[in-house]
Amino acid sequence: MTPMTVASPALRRFEVQRFCAGPAIILPYAGTTEHDRENVMTAKPDQSQGTAAAQLRAYIDRIDPKNQKLIRSLRAAVRKRFPTANELVYDYSHSLVISYSPTDRGIDAVVAISARSNGVSLYFNQGPRLPDPKGLLMGSGKQTRFIPVQVASHLAHPDVEALITATIDRARVPLPSKGKGNLIIKSGGAKKPLRRSPST
Repeated sequence: MTPMTVASPALRRFEVQRFCAGPAIILPYAGTTEHDRENVMTAKPDQSQGTAAAQLRAYIDRIDPKNQKLIRSLRAAVRKRFPTANELVYDYSHSLVISYSPTDRGIDAVVAISARSNGVSLYFNQGPRLPDPKGLLMGSGKQTRFIPVQVASHLAHPDVEALITATIDRARVPLPSKGKGNLIIKSGGAKKPLRRSPST
């Protein structure tokens, strides 16, 4: 297994600034009753999974082409790791977020994939409370921390698996022990600009 490389402090500070640019909406709508109500109102649990899958494919197709394959493979890996969690999809102008939650609320999510024009990251809820002896976690939010992901196989690395296990242990709501989670489109639908890297 290829070892993960821990960046130097200077590079890590740069990466935090780069990946955290823009609104910090990662595990979405956390913290207010109003936002929780909006989550429930915008969820579409009765939509066919085929329709939801087609909508998610359309969202991914608008991402920078160099990140499309990565987000698909990372999504497959996270879905395999959390088969009972619901996939909650949030399509923002600056990012595509797929949260993995035991409920239909983003605030209860355990982890989330965030794809932006500058890369793909895996976010951990309860991030500030997670043990991180290798210093992999980045960010300074009150609720989450993240690691940039270059290949989906990083999820199988022991240090990343330890973070995943720790965030499961600290989940607001326990994940179901059996069953299969649903794919739920939580927001989006309006035509939005392509999330492409700026031309150089």
